[in-house]
Order: sequence, then structure tokens, then C-alpha cells
Amino acid sequence: MPATDYFAFYELPESFQPDEKAIKSKYYALSRQYHPDFHATASPEHQQEILTLATLNTNAYRTLSDADRRMAYILQQHGLLEEGKQDLPADFLMEVMELNEQLMELEFDSDPALVGQLQTDVNHLTHTLKTGIEPVLAGYAMLPADARPQALSQVRTYYLKKRYLLRIQESLAKFATRS
Repeated sequence: MPATDYFAFYELPESFQPDEKAIKSKYYALSRQYHPDFHATASPEHQQEILTLATLNTNAYRTLSDADRRMAYILQQHGLLEEGKQDLPADFLMEVMELNEQLMELEFDSDPALVGQLQTDVNHLTHTLKTGIEPVLAGYAMLPADARPQALSQVRTYYLKKRYLLRIQESLAKFATRS
């Protein structure tokens, strides 16, 4: 698990949908507080500490201000994104396999109609996934601690499925530019 809790550093509750203004406000406040120029006459040890805190602030902001990075970060904090442990439901994997087979067909026979249909199918799948996970993401911060593991499991499944679909969308974008 990552050692630093960015939510604690920003004095915010862990949430998949945190207050964006609070994140930005805290980032700017800490950027001023930890700016190396304000500590130029301090001891080398203190300057190093300030540099470490400034870097931590930047990393926290980059992570917490981006929904995908934030989701991955929360899942990592809870030990749910371990390499090699990315099991997904068989029906989803079959659906992805069918999409990948159609992508392979496009390698040999570029068909703009098939590209369009695949894009529609992937967009529909992506929309369905997002619609299904929204209530979980929105309600996570208010869940009692004993209900969070189930929500985190659902978010993990969503995150992994989304990554699969993003790879397919990237491949489709290449075919779309060829057509």
C-alpha cells in the first residue's frame, strides 16, 4: 500500500467524488506554504523537508484532481489493484474477446461500417458501466466502514472493465483514422 494518504494530507475524507474546489484550494494554499523560495535561508535539512512536502503536494493534487487516477489510488490504498489479480466476470471477458476478434478482422479488411458499429458497441458498454457505478461512487464517502469493502469491490470491477474498454477504444481510434 502507498505510504502517503493524500486525502489525509489535504484534510479531506476519502471519496471517489471529492469537493474539487477544496482540492484546488488546498493545493494552492500548500503550494504557497511549501514554496522553496520562501525557505531559501533555512537549513539544508529544512529546505529538503520543504522540497519533499512540495513534491507531495504536487503528487497529491495530480492524483486527487483526476477521476481515473483518484480511483486507482483509492483502490491501491486498499490493496485492490495487485498485479496478476485482475479477475473479471466471464461474461464480460467473452464480450471483450468478441470485440477483440472483430478488431483483428479489421487488421485484414478495413471496413468503416464495422469500425462505426464497434465504436457504438463499445460506447454503449462504457455508458452502461458508468451509469451502473455512479451511485456507488457518489455514496461511497457516506458508507459505514463495514459497507465499504463491497463498494470497493464494485469499483475495482468497474475500473478493470473500463481499462479493457479504453484499450479497445484506442485501437478503434487507429482504425477510424485509416478509414
